[in-house]
Amino acid sequence: MPDAPTSTLTSTVRTSVTPRLLNKVPAITATFWVIKILSTTIGETFADYLTVQVGLGPLVTDGAMATLLVIALVAQLRTRRLVPWLYWTTVILVSIVGTQITDFFTDILGVSLYVSTAVFAVVLAVVFTVWWRQERTLAITAIDTPRRERFYWGAILTTFALGTAGGDLATEALSLGFRNGALIFGGLILAVWAARRLGLSTVLAFWIAYVLTRPLGASLGDLLTQGRDFGGFGLGASVTSLLFLAVIVVLVGREQVNVNRHGIRAKGDTPAVSPRRDYVWAAAGAVAVVAAATALAPAAVPAAATPATRSGSGSGRVDPLEADATSPIGDLRPFAVIVDDVAAKTKKDDLAGATARIKDLEVAWDDGEAAMKPASPDDWHTMDSAIDGALTAVRANPPSQASSLTALHALQSTIAALDKKQ
Repeated sequence: MPDAPTSTLTSTVRTSVTPRLLNKVPAITATFWVIKILSTTIGETFADYLTVQVGLGPLVTDGAMATLLVIALVAQLRTRRLVPWLYWTTVILVSIVGTQITDFFTDILGVSLYVSTAVFAVVLAVVFTVWWRQERTLAITAIDTPRRERFYWGAILTTFALGTAGGDLATEALSLGFRNGALIFGGLILAVWAARRLGLSTVLAFWIAYVLTRPLGASLGDLLTQGRDFGGFGLGASVTSLLFLAVIVVLVGREQVNVNRHGIRAKGDTPAVSPRRDYVWAAAGAVAVVAAATALAPAAVPAAATPATRSGSGSGRVDPLEADATSPIGDLRPFAVIVDDVAAKTKKDDLAGATARIKDLEVAWDDGEAAMKPASPDDWHTMDSAIDGALTAVRANPPSQASSLTALHALQSTIAALDKKQ
């Protein structure tokens, strides 16, 4: 028998040793969904923490998060295999930037939530259509080429923007509130799971659930951050973000250890780790969040407490009261106390003291947004614009006493006008 040509032998050897392309998306397990929901909540709370509590402001925060996302996404696309910590870091950053995109359209450009929700839904449909025409599959078990991965991350970013807009539309424009939002979106995800059990396409069920986890995570985040007077746990954005981040680090660390130990499983391979063990870890993560939130939640402030005792330049927080509401969006007395303090300091030409004190107003207003905004979005935006004007004037470089007093008086007039509406 004659020897085979060298080129044929070489081709045969290359074919035999070429590794299979492995999926660059984690296995869709219970742990995957827990991490996804927690990362979604961080997208809602961490940007607010940097913008308000840290004081970076929206422009710096948006620029910093967008830059970090580009860096992480480039690193993710350049890897040839799944790296759990890098994948989930990218998801968290996508969550933050997706939230910022929607907030930019709504809060800065004034685009209606109905419009932004519809636009992002159309964009997602376009992404899926082009993806399908190019690859003939939308399965996340087949993200095994650079082009498919680019489509995947484009879809992921759009789902976060759509989930944010749709969630805000439900909880704010439709006045459902964060507690009802958590129940409704959680129920919808359970309905998708039931439909999948009854024969719904796995791919369709995944993408529907992926979109729905965004507003669910946001509602859960609001449930933890909002004050106890509003039915929340009162943890604030910083504590909630750190709590969720800690649980994410533990769960992702486990995923990274499993990948390092067992490698990446190709489609159809037997899971390296028992699904039961994965359920245990997912349940432990959820229990840890609930237990920590319960332990860290501050005690409810007695209803008899006056606004003056609930406010203070050293506290850094003012929890607006829901009881005895005197405006369509709730009791504005705690905010009025801070504004009066800032105005008094400004009149005395203590502009440094006014700048420090107005921080309390910014933090308090941000903390009360999820509970107050759904009650009357138009009135909330009126108050929000007046607060933004005061913040801009007092924090100007250099600040002007006259401009600051003008903005503060406008804010006081807005509060008085809203008080008279109820």
